[in-house]
Amino acid sequence: MNCNVLGHFRWPVPVRSPENCGGRGFCLFDAAKNSGLWAKRGKPLVLLVLFVLGCTAVDSGNRSGSGKAQRGLETRVLSIGEAGARIEAELARTGPERQTGLMYRTELQDGRGMLFVFDRDEVLSFWMKNTLIPLSIAFITYDGVILEIRNMYPGDLRSIQSSRSVRYALETPQGWFERAGIRAGDRVDLGDLQG
Repeated sequence: MNCNVLGHFRWPVPVRSPENCGGRGFCLFDAAKNSGLWAKRGKPLVLLVLFVLGCTAVDSGNRSGSGKAQRGLETRVLSIGEAGARIEAELARTGPERQTGLMYRTELQDGRGMLFVFDRDEVLSFWMKNTLIPLSIAFITYDGVILEIRNMYPGDLRSIQSSRSVRYALETPQGWFERAGIRAGDRVDLGDLQG
C-alpha cells in the first residue's frame, strides 16, 4: 500500500492542549497540511495500528466461538442397522462443507447429525477444533458398513483417524449410537449416496 494515499485523509488525534481545539480532547489532523508531523509520528502509528488490526483479524478465525455455524445443507433421513434406527443427517459434500462440519454449533439433538461424503475411499482424519459439543463419529465403508465408532471431545486438537480407508463419516451427539443400539458392523442405508 502506498502510504501517501493515507496522507489525504483527516482523522482525530489526541492533543495536550484541548483549548487549541475548541475545548475538545482531540483535533482533526490533516496529514496533507502537516507532512512533517505525519512523517515523524503518523506513519509509524498508522502502521502499528494496521499491524495490530491485521493480527487480530487473522487470529479471530482461530478462536472457538468466533465463527458461524453452517446452515442450510441438504439433509437425508438414514436408516441404520436391523432395528432401523433413523437419523436426520445434514450432508457435507464439498471441501468447505466438510472442513466446517459441525464447528460453532452449540447444540445437536439426538437423532440428528452430519454425514461427510467423500469421492473415494481413504483413511479419514477428524479433529474438534472450534467444535463446542461432544460428538461420536462412525467411519463407514463405501457399501454402508460401520467400520468403527469413536467419541470426540470439544476443542480437542488430536486427530481421530479411521483405522482403514472408508468413504463416509457420520457425526452425532456423543453416545447416540450406543443409545440407539448401533455398533460396528451395522449397515447404513445410504440410498443414492452409496457408491
